[in-house]
Amino acid sequence: MSTDQNLSRRRENRLDELTTHLLGRGSATAQELADQFGVSLMTMHRDLDELARRGLVRKFRGGVSAQPSGVFESNVVYRQRAMFAQKQVIARHALGLIEPGMSLMFDDSTSVLELARMLGGITPLRVVTNYLEGMKVLSGLPDIGLTALGGDYDPNHDSFLGVSCVEAIEALRVDAVFVSTSAVSGGLAYHQEQHIVAVKRAMLNVAEKRYLLLDHSKLGKVALHRLVPLDTFDLVIVDDGVSEERLAELDENRVRYEVAKT
Repeated sequence: MSTDQNLSRRRENRLDELTTHLLGRGSATAQELADQFGVSLMTMHRDLDELARRGLVRKFRGGVSAQPSGVFESNVVYRQRAMFAQKQVIARHALGLIEPGMSLMFDDSTSVLELARMLGGITPLRVVTNYLEGMKVLSGLPDIGLTALGGDYDPNHDSFLGVSCVEAIEALRVDAVFVSTSAVSGGLAYHQEQHIVAVKRAMLNVAEKRYLLLDHSKLGKVALHRLVPLDTFDLVIVDDGVSEERLAELDENRVRYEVAKT
């Protein structure tokens, strides 16, 4: 192996380790990371620039973060790891809303992905989704018809979005839609990205019943774009890590919710 190839492999290994570290920790300064990985600050900045280019993290002055903000949604890899146990609890609770013979629509959220993994015992079903990982999961389950929504592929979300995706949704009608979102506050649901909002709204418009799956970390937060009022949903399901203060806020805004027990 040439010297250049060896250096390239070493860098890719470091980038993999750096990604794993940041997805677990959430954020760090460039100097902390340079010290930990034994490289110069300039080399670390180059590595972080590459991870940002790949959509895995976002840089801020002096550091980097894999966590979401009010303007930026986190990468799908980070979201799959975050609040994983809570998402499973919520998904098991939501499973009780599904009966054989139903047509369902799933968004590209990692919360709803956990519900997709649990559908094997409730068949037959027809499931419509724009989430590539969800398609892979559902395609392996017997007696579940899968309708894949096309559009422009977005690697940050691992899903298909855009005008053609919205038009495909608008041509359908389903018994129930299950979605999640990034932030909820004051009786409103929010999301950071306009093209995600457009797809979620289209999904809500074609469903007879609308369900929001929400881990407690998303309550009491806002993001750049308003999605819909929470009373749009027939039911909001939260995990039992939610505080009494946040439940009181839901009550105050007359939100129909259930708490999924661990």
